[in-house]
Amino acid sequence: MKQINGGVTAAKGFRAWGVHCGVKSKKLEKKDLAIILSERECAAAATYTMNRVKAAPIYVTMDHLEDGTAWGVVANSGNANACCPQSHENAELMSQYAAQATGHKPSDFVVASTGVIGQTINIAAIERGMPEVAAGLTDGPEGSDAAAHAIMTTDTSKKEIAISFTLGGKTVTMGAIAKGSGMIHPNMGTMLCFITTDCAITGELLSDALHEVVPKTFNRVTVDGDTSTNDMCVVLANGMAENPLIEWKDDSYTVFRKALHQVCEYLARCIAGDGEGASRLITCTVHAARSEESAERLSKAVVGSPLVKAAMFGTDANWGRVLCAMGYSKAPFRPEYVDVKFASAVGEVLVCQQGMGLDFDEEAAKSILSQDEVIIDICLHEGEHEATCWGCDLTYDYVKINGDYRT
Repeated sequence: MKQINGGVTAAKGFRAWGVHCGVKSKKLEKKDLAIILSERECAAAATYTMNRVKAAPIYVTMDHLEDGTAWGVVANSGNANACCPQSHENAELMSQYAAQATGHKPSDFVVASTGVIGQTINIAAIERGMPEVAAGLTDGPEGSDAAAHAIMTTDTSKKEIAISFTLGGKTVTMGAIAKGSGMIHPNMGTMLCFITTDCAITGELLSDALHEVVPKTFNRVTVDGDTSTNDMCVVLANGMAENPLIEWKDDSYTVFRKALHQVCEYLARCIAGDGEGASRLITCTVHAARSEESAERLSKAVVGSPLVKAAMFGTDANWGRVLCAMGYSKAPFRPEYVDVKFASAVGEVLVCQQGMGLDFDEEAAKSILSQDEVIIDICLHEGEHEATCWGCDLTYDYVKINGDYRT
């Protein structure tokens, strides 16, 4: 797997663009409308928020993808188009405007929105902006960059990746953009992810791969314990790499799934590290567990604990909070077997062994916890399974950002 430039336009046959149309305040002048479009019809698959309250674009996309195909994506930021008057009609209108501007059918488009919940979207602004975004569509890296910025809300940086790999003697490319910063919690958070690939793969196996990868990547991220109404991860495969069609779960399928996992894990880490107000990424790995399920439950409890997150912000090696979070996770483990280690790029320190605290160098621990990524390494000494989850620290800025998010 080779990481390359280009994001969603790296794969053959995909173009993208993003503009400011007026969904967001004109004072901000930030991009808020994007299109991603393929030259050919794509096999398409998606996963959606587990929140019982779902935004209108989710239902429209579910309907449009019922046949397992799509040509592109139309997405806006600045307004979630959720729990408000005319939400379904406006989501359908977004696909109609995209279709008119590109010469396709409304059902050819995935529809996605992100932003403030409960306020009616400025659909007139989207109608006015659609010809501009369609006219700007390009297969250059600037197209992916524009689309990536157009789906951002409180994100501080764009989230983008592309990789190439070989299948059946052909070079296959996969690219993606994502957004997500706050209201992030399994299963899926306020995140949008759009993945493009020129791989030839059946829609059924594309869906299988996505549903195998998402639980071990995006569903292992938490920022603040909130799951949004709009979360969506979509993958489009147009087959233009001309590799032998993947229609069985053979070696080619395994390689494709590995590539998809690499892309999604990279973006999951980006989302966690860019948590609202965050100053560092927290990675928690629980290993030597009885099962992967219990390891995941324990790891999620640790990265989701407000007290652990606050300790990481304060560079306080308070390992007792780690054990406390594990204890209320409802996952089976023996506390008397647990070892806890804090690590980062500058070193590591063992702070707990067999469930008991150890004497350790507090200054060295503070230095370790001061890095951009902190690893909480937990060994249960009970089995052969492990799981890694990602989160971030809890800072003063999180409250500032969310205290007046709507206004």
